[in-house]
Amino acid sequence: MSENKFKRYTITSALPYANGPLHIGHLAGCYIPSDIYVRYLRSQQKDVAYVCGSDEHGVAITIKAKNEGISPQEVVDRYHEIMKMSFEKFGISFDHYSRTSSPVHHETASQLFTDLYQKGEFDEKETEQYYDAEAKQFLADRYIEGTCPNCGYEEAYGDQCEKCGSSLSPTDLINPRSKLSGNTPVLKLTKHWFLDLGKYTPFLKKWILEDHAKDWKNNVLGQCRSWLETGDGLQPRSMTRDMDWGIPVPITGAEGKVLYVWFDAPIGYISSTKEWAKAQGKDWELYWKDKETKLVHFIGKDNIVFHCITFPAILKTLGGFILPENVPANEFLNLEGQKISTSKNWAVWLHEYLEEFPGQEDVLRYVLTANAPETKDNDFTWKDFQARNNNELVAIFGNFVNRAVVLTHKYYGGKVPKHHGLEPVDEELIRILSEYPEKIAQSVEKYRFREALSLMMDFARTGNKYLAETEPWKTIKTNEERTATILNIALNIVANLSILSQPFLPFTSEKIKDMLGLQTLQWKKAGQMDLIKEGDTINKAALLFQKIEDSTVEAQIKKLLDSKKKNEAAKYKAAPMKDIVSFDDFVKLDLRVVTIVEAIKVKKSKKLLQLKVDTGIGIKTVLSGVAEQFTPEDLVGRQVTMLLNLAPKKMVGIESEGMILMAEDAEGKLKLLTPHEATNPGSGIS
Repeated sequence: MSENKFKRYTITSALPYANGPLHIGHLAGCYIPSDIYVRYLRSQQKDVAYVCGSDEHGVAITIKAKNEGISPQEVVDRYHEIMKMSFEKFGISFDHYSRTSSPVHHETASQLFTDLYQKGEFDEKETEQYYDAEAKQFLADRYIEGTCPNCGYEEAYGDQCEKCGSSLSPTDLINPRSKLSGNTPVLKLTKHWFLDLGKYTPFLKKWILEDHAKDWKNNVLGQCRSWLETGDGLQPRSMTRDMDWGIPVPITGAEGKVLYVWFDAPIGYISSTKEWAKAQGKDWELYWKDKETKLVHFIGKDNIVFHCITFPAILKTLGGFILPENVPANEFLNLEGQKISTSKNWAVWLHEYLEEFPGQEDVLRYVLTANAPETKDNDFTWKDFQARNNNELVAIFGNFVNRAVVLTHKYYGGKVPKHHGLEPVDEELIRILSEYPEKIAQSVEKYRFREALSLMMDFARTGNKYLAETEPWKTIKTNEERTATILNIALNIVANLSILSQPFLPFTSEKIKDMLGLQTLQWKKAGQMDLIKEGDTINKAALLFQKIEDSTVEAQIKKLLDSKKKNEAAKYKAAPMKDIVSFDDFVKLDLRVVTIVEAIKVKKSKKLLQLKVDTGIGIKTVLSGVAEQFTPEDLVGRQVTMLLNLAPKKMVGIESEGMILMAEDAEGKLKLLTPHEATNPGSGIS
């Protein structure tokens, strides 16, 4: 079905887990792309339902609650509010943001499970499942970690490896361990209800690999192909779990079990639509069951299997539901060359950004779109953030708008000057600019948002170049009519930017409209050069973007490094205590403060330095494994602690007459133990 035949659109973004705040990886993955697409559709006056909500039944939430000593409900209540407010402040324009703990969602998910059960779609099986004997609990997929059998990643979950993207079962893991106790779990019989995904393979192959082979992204098709065409193909998957947090399985004999979160969560799109439609006086079924509705799921690549395999299979089996026309999944965004890690606090958190960069929401939207991981993993750096802001938003976009408005106030008292006829340079400019709205639209409709943003910036760049080349600040002295025409054209370019920038930079678009006294303009108006008329009054220039200084980004980088170190220190687990020694054995150790008087590198060794130390009772030679962290020059003159009466030992042909004492930090780095103030060499430690 062609784009113009759709009567309405249902647009979803992946439900974020309510076990932590949002970070830039989430934004770049699915929330900014979906918001761009929806804002574009609205500017086309399309009927859109843009829905999302907090995923509040994941195992990650129960783990968070256990670690903090609070209830799962307290966890989800806290993070639901943080995420909802962050989305609103950042300009993610959901029509409705719900939560999977809502009564409507519980009712909807329970009903759809019951419908499938009554259709005979579930196989009731007793299978062996991992059980933590110490915790006395069966372990849901994400309560188990281990080594991925496909890529060797040592922190793979029981249902998926987040490094290579493989879909797993807990028993696939090598060296599995319980996240509750850290122990190796045991297998124990339990009863669950399985959906045989294998029987949907013919339908899924045709729907994905034939019907959508030309319009879906390669990364999505590639993952789907790997599940459908390699190995043993799709296997039965349990749609229930042994847990006490979630939606109770609504059938007899399933006490103590809840719906699998990946059965439950995607249904959250439907329940969120129900809530929105009821509030708007609309029929929710039109947005999920009418073939003239286009359904699009925006997700990250780690959710492809659930949105392209599991959920469509469920919808197809239920009957009457539409299937997604597209699932434009993005790859992952890294941060300063490293994978974003919430556990290591290696992330840029949205709520903190909003506090530290007030009024600069569009800067982050711009940078994350310009550097979006649409086809491969990409990297966010604070230096790139600064460069794109200063060199593009400030120097090009903001500079152009500011000059056009300021010059109009300077020469014409804030009134739009009269158009006195076009010169060839004007005609060529207008011809070029008239092509941009359609080009941008095509890129957006193909989910190429980086490309669309680049075209929008080229539009602003062309306007900036036009002012620079026509130089109205010079023509005002010799040809007032020419100056009036130039500024009339420039102001209309600015007016066009209020339309073209709106999907990408909504706050900036609003500022432009306020400056020009414009109402919200539809996309079909873009490209026209009569959006504002002669004699219209415009307001004074407002600052669109401000330069970001080196000190600002340096502070952000330092904050990242400091928070990572603090988090790692908090999680550091000391080695177990060694065997007890007697006091008599301890007093035999001669521990002293010594001064390093000479240090040289040891040939044929990367780790060893040869040190000469003043022990207070003579000079001794000691070999120390610190060459990778200290240069000889760093050490000369420093005081360190030493075990003086250790039996000499020969290494690499050199006899070492003692041991320099060191501590190992959470990262495995060695640190010298030094006195807090200068001490006489040979001072004893007791």
